[in-house]
Amino acid sequence: MTEFHLRGYGIDVPNVFRNLSTAALCEEAIRFDPGTSLSDTAALIAFSGDKTGRSPKDKHIVRHNASENEVWWGSVNVPIHESVFMVNRERAIDYLNTRERLHCVDGYAGWDPEHRIRIRVVCARPYHALFMRNMLIRPTRAELAEFGEPDCVLFNAGAFPANRYTTGMTSKTSVDLSLERREVVILGTEYAGEMKKAVFTLMNYLMPKRGVLSMHCSATADPSTGASSILFGLSGTGKTTLSADPKRQLVGDDEHCWTDRGIFNIEGGCYAKAIYLTREAEPQIFDALRWGAVLENVVYDRADHHVDFADASITENTRGAYPIHYIPNARVPCVAGHPTDVVFLTCDAFGVLPPVSRLTPAQAEFHFISGYTAKVAGTEVGVVEPQATFSPCFGGPFLVWHPGKYSSMLADRLARRAANVWLINTGWTGGSHGVGSRIKLAHTRAILDAIHAGDLARASTRVDPVFGLDVVLHCPEVPADVLWPRGTWSDGEAYDRTADRLASLFHENFSKYADGVSDAVKAASPRRASH
Repeated sequence: MTEFHLRGYGIDVPNVFRNLSTAALCEEAIRFDPGTSLSDTAALIAFSGDKTGRSPKDKHIVRHNASENEVWWGSVNVPIHESVFMVNRERAIDYLNTRERLHCVDGYAGWDPEHRIRIRVVCARPYHALFMRNMLIRPTRAELAEFGEPDCVLFNAGAFPANRYTTGMTSKTSVDLSLERREVVILGTEYAGEMKKAVFTLMNYLMPKRGVLSMHCSATADPSTGASSILFGLSGTGKTTLSADPKRQLVGDDEHCWTDRGIFNIEGGCYAKAIYLTREAEPQIFDALRWGAVLENVVYDRADHHVDFADASITENTRGAYPIHYIPNARVPCVAGHPTDVVFLTCDAFGVLPPVSRLTPAQAEFHFISGYTAKVAGTEVGVVEPQATFSPCFGGPFLVWHPGKYSSMLADRLARRAANVWLINTGWTGGSHGVGSRIKLAHTRAILDAIHAGDLARASTRVDPVFGLDVVLHCPEVPADVLWPRGTWSDGEAYDRTADRLASLFHENFSKYADGVSDAVKAASPRRASH
């Protein structure tokens, strides 16, 4: 290791380790990070403390006159004054200066050399360093020697709290981004996912300024042609599961950009949910959680270090982070051609959306801005109806610009590339949750296979009277009677009432964004039924 220091940031500690190997970081974690251990597959087990998930309400962006008119201010992007950022920055630097050992990880965000961003992470915990070694794109030795000054620096002082009496602080947690300084400061949370999503938030600002569309989606590629397809979807819709397709190459599982040349993955690794993970259901992910991977907040047997993935006693949000090349059919470098198909995934617990429908350009923009899925009814007494969830562009917490900017960029690319757009429901059929049943995974996989084969582009359709969707009526290996949702319900009138209820929820949500879209997109919204 060559000598490396961080004095330019006001940090002067005895030991700064830059881009240590996986083995060295695991050794550091075991020796100096209490509570860390190795699983029986040699993955590093680590714990994030009190925070086991992101804290979106504690995310702030500096309000600066250079970017003020570009940011979508509100509950997603909460403004703070630059002086507040500097107070938190100094607090983080002061904490890091109390450590005997710090880690620096230099890597890239973005596999396309023309658009990649140089990221520097400064942290105290070896597990955080290994996490970002997995999630950033690793420079070669030659690239690391010529890395130079980074485009963004992330200071992770998550073990130290923010001062709740500082202006604008709502808790002891604060994740602050300065677009002008290109710096991120993390206080009061040790959840590793905050680093990953801070980088994505920065990319969501920088890429549209370059005319590049940043997207919260997974992507696969045809191994023979290199053409891609992308899958948008919120948590629980099957985005990661369906992208693990042995017949296709994995470009990435979560974050991508669409340029004039095609798509590229932003990340160097995957961050998969581990709760209830089994080798039978998710063999690629299960086998990737080995030496070099990070297992976060999982429960394991202290005798043999076997992980109990079904134990949610710490959190339901157990996670595994691993380099993308741990997936056997990963496409490395993670770049691919233009998408031939764009898929919006929704888990509709109301049970009224069809298993697959084809969208017009206006409908595509409407459903992209809506970002709909539904959670099943909870255990609270009296709550018997599914809960609708909307997240603009299927990634609301990470947007910086107004959703209309991303949707218009997507619409432009769809038009220029003549890509097919599909809405796939991975949720319920034959009734809402509690009455109907979950659509079979085998049927959803068959639908995707038919999309990639071009079969559904030629299939006959029927217009849904409420949602206006062109519902596909024939798909290989899928029974025709499950494709028209109303026909799967034993009570047609109950279906009509439920469909109208969901349509009204779409209208209510979309009203927040209607001012920034065209009349054609507004007209693509659901309508009252005339059965």
